[in-house]
Amino acid sequence: MEKFVQLTLSGVANGAIFALVALGFVLIYKSSDVINFAQGELLLIGAYLTYTTVEMIGLWWPLGVIVAVALAALVGVLIEQMVLRPLIGEPVISVIMVTIGLSSLLRAIIGAIWGVTPRTAPQFLPRDTITLFGASVGVDRLWAFALALTLFALLTLFFRYSREGIAMRAVADDQQAALSMGISVKKVWAVAWAIAAVTASVGGILLMSIFGGVSGQIARVGLLVFPVVILGGLDSIPGAIVGGLIIGLLQSFAGGYLPPELGMGEVVPFIILLFILLIRPYGLYGQRIIERV
Repeated sequence: MEKFVQLTLSGVANGAIFALVALGFVLIYKSSDVINFAQGELLLIGAYLTYTTVEMIGLWWPLGVIVAVALAALVGVLIEQMVLRPLIGEPVISVIMVTIGLSSLLRAIIGAIWGVTPRTAPQFLPRDTITLFGASVGVDRLWAFALALTLFALLTLFFRYSREGIAMRAVADDQQAALSMGISVKKVWAVAWAIAAVTASVGGILLMSIFGGVSGQIARVGLLVFPVVILGGLDSIPGAIVGGLIIGLLQSFAGGYLPPELGMGEVVPFIILLFILLIRPYGLYGQRIIERV
């Protein structure tokens, strides 16, 4: 029972971080139909920018985090304007290949600026443990879950009540109708990339604090975005949340109950990905598109 509780809480905390990163992926896809293969590098950018502002520059850590997240949002806007916007009207495969190339380019830039040696990161989250139902659970995991929920709540309010959020929902529903109502689709795309960079950066900062360091390992977590969004649905925000929690729990249980030498914790999410593509390719909450031929 103790092990089950420990794995469950760990899986839920990890799943909340996965859902944060997947949320940015879904927002980009909903607003511009772009599948972003560079989402993992946005995680890494947020982590390294925070390391720079807090450890290298010496800012008070709340201020350093805010500055790093703002810079990451600026990076997201620049990527949209300089890389993706010139590809409007181009075939989908061209845009996909560009995002794959963008992933390699960002990784090379990160390596050129900060190097490839892992660096010890500042600890924002408490490292203590508490006992719940007889199981020892890291307080950092609980804080990560709580912070992720808070960000989800803020984004929900943003989409429901703010002018920009309503515009994003309109563009996601029908771009032509949104244009006819005077909504700037290009501005919405820029906001979507900025939010995607912010959510990825927050996820990277949480992972940096949990791992106790910043390195390329954080970008590997971005690979789990794909099983999450395929499971939940490429165009579904609630699906990103549910998919993140499911993948987080499955990864935790597989890593905890199956022999470690099998490495099933890393493999199970992609096995789920294959099954979902075979059985329900539009995901649990994705929109099923039926076309006349």
